[in-house]
Order: sequence, then structure tokens, then C-alpha cells
Amino acid sequence: MSKTPMTARGAEKLQEELRYRKSELRPKIIESIDEARKQGDLRENAEFHAAREQHGFNEGRIQEIEGKLSMAQIIDVTKLPATGKVIFGVTIDLSDVDSGEELKYQIVGEDEADAKAGLISLNSPIAKALIGKKEGDMVAVATPAGTREFEIIAVHYI
Repeated sequence: MSKTPMTARGAEKLQEELRYRKSELRPKIIESIDEARKQGDLRENAEFHAAREQHGFNEGRIQEIEGKLSMAQIIDVTKLPATGKVIFGVTIDLSDVDSGEELKYQIVGEDEADAKAGLISLNSPIAKALIGKKEGDMVAVATPAGTREFEIIAVHYI
């Protein structure tokens, strides 16, 4: 099975969530289950069923995070040679050719993507169009509103 690219920052966030879920949330949920058990008849105990459901969700998320981290290829772009070429992890300054609007995006893994924060998925149409291009290149991106053209102003390895 192939590795999934992830930035060092994305891996740290997942590791922190995993630590929280295992060492803080799991004991709280187990305590809630124990408290609910002490209340008697479990068949009609809503607190018990809610705590068990929360436990199942938490354990599922722990397994999901562990799976993602085990399949992650962590890429620290600051350790790569700054060639000016767009690759996974770089931050790109773009200019919309039609509107003149300046945009800044970082190409990240699927789980890290947050377009509002300027983090775009490696699998997004704009990232796919940008990969392999260099500073000064023009890039056409198919969007639902039609094709948009961008100029790559700068590529940052930060």
C-alpha cells in the first residue's frame, strides 16, 4: 500500500489529537460508563448507552488516526532544496489573471486541507494544476464557474 503525503505540522496535529483521545478523553468516558453502571438497570439507562456510544466513537477515531499516521509519509518542505518548483508542502503566491486578486495557498494532505485557511488538498483541481510548475508560469484551472487563469508569483519552501 502506498504512503500518503502529510506535512510535519499535520502529523503533529494528529499525534496531539491521538494523545488527547487516549490519555484524557478515554479515561473520562470509562469513568462515565462506570458511573452509569452504578445507577442500576442498564437496559433503560440513557447515560450508560450515551457513554458507550461515545466510547465507541472515540475508539473508532483512535484507530482512524493510528491508521493515517502509519500510512503517512511526512514531508518537511523546509529540508528540501528550494528550486522554485511547485511540490507538495510549498506555499504559493498566485495572481488571478482576470481579477488581479492575490491568493496564497499551501499544498497539504487530504486531512489537513482547509481552503479558508489557505490550505489546499494535494488532490484539489488547483493543486493538481500547480504541481510541477515554476515561478512565473501561467496555470489554467477548471472550476465550476469556468476556467480561471493564475500566474505563479512566488514559491516558498517554509
